[in-house]
Amino acid sequence: MPHAEKTRWFTEEVQPHDAKLKAYLRSTFPTVRDVDDVVQESYLRVWRARAIQPIRLAQAFLFTVARRIALDWVRREQRAPFVAVKDSSQLLVLESGAPDASAETEMEIQLLAEAVESLPPRCREIFVLCQVEGLTQAEVARRLGISENTVAVQSARGLLRCEEFVHRRLRQP
Repeated sequence: MPHAEKTRWFTEEVQPHDAKLKAYLRSTFPTVRDVDDVVQESYLRVWRARAIQPIRLAQAFLFTVARRIALDWVRREQRAPFVAVKDSSQLLVLESGAPDASAETEMEIQLLAEAVESLPPRCREIFVLCQVEGLTQAEVARRLGISENTVAVQSARGLLRCEEFVHRRLRQP
């Protein structure tokens, strides 16, 4: 199918549902931090699927894709040991007088730092910008001059690799 035809199809069959899709995602998945990222990822997947085969019910397909992406993001957030913090004053600091807890926290921070350091350079850069600095995928993509999809993939890979690193270390005798 020619590019112009694909573009026309997308503009007429998919994009008109943008506002309705965002409203649906916000009401159904209130814990998803960036609904716009879910929508963009959904558009990308719909576009790719359309390149492979015709899609008869574009709206239904779009909402199904978006729901699955949002569910994946919610599940990932539930298992993720990382929380994006933009202001260091939001961090919990242990009071002195709890040396065991302080030492344990220091060890956990060191382990996390090692996990992040073990990431490949580009993955680490994207991971830190998203997970530590709390930038949105769109902000990171603009800053680095890459696609939002690349940011999403690299950030997710970074998170999984860090989790695996921590689990491996905790299982060592």
